[in-house]
Amino acid sequence: MAKDQSRASDNSSYLSPASPRVLAHRGLAVDVPENTMLAFAKAVATGAQYIETDVHASLDGVAVVAHDPSLTRVAGRDLKVEQLTMAELRRIDLGDGQGFCSLSEALDAFPETRFNIDVKSRGAVLPTVRAIRDLSATDRVLVTSFDEKRRAATVAHLPGVASSASARRFLVALLSAKTGISPATRRALSGLVAIQVPEKALGLRVTTQRMIQRVHALGLEIHVWTINEPQRMRHLFDLGVDGIVTDRADLALEVVDSRA
Repeated sequence: MAKDQSRASDNSSYLSPASPRVLAHRGLAVDVPENTMLAFAKAVATGAQYIETDVHASLDGVAVVAHDPSLTRVAGRDLKVEQLTMAELRRIDLGDGQGFCSLSEALDAFPETRFNIDVKSRGAVLPTVRAIRDLSATDRVLVTSFDEKRRAATVAHLPGVASSASARRFLVALLSAKTGISPATRRALSGLVAIQVPEKALGLRVTTQRMIQRVHALGLEIHVWTINEPQRMRHLFDLGVDGIVTDRADLALEVVDSRA
């Protein structure tokens, strides 16, 4: 099993720091706006090596760091991200002096940080590729998407980039792996370095020791989202989970330090 795991890590330096991994969900946004440069800076200041974030495309074809397709929740504006240029999005008041930032700006500002990037729209595929290429960041990003077509299209333009399973590939792997490692499981997870999952899916618990062992036996890591309670973090790390996606990177890093 250890041999398989090391082989997966060799696919990308994205997994080169030793696990367990703490992935700061949209930065550290306890008291600042999520997915902003300030939230990322706070996560990095706590010691987070990984930031989980999301991208849409602006009207002028720039990869914008944003989770939602609209501005309703984060800015109280009845507009979509794709309706505004990047310059206009930067001027949107998200609080604490923050506006939307581009993926390029985030990658450039935090050159030692690894980014876990969820491509949220079809229009964001090529802008995301351009941003990663322009910053020569292929070896420090993981590209994923809920949608398999978006994930595959992005990865196809970035040879060697790390990627985790889309929803479709994960569900196939989950159902087949429950009865053992099968050819269907191997196909569903081929070309990936990790699965990034909730604790439960389709009414089935994903984070069983057996499931984690089977993922490891295939040479992949398993990262679980979104875990914010220290007690749950400890339990998952004890089970063998490799990483946790969390809104509380500060607490998660304390848990990792205490285990060390």
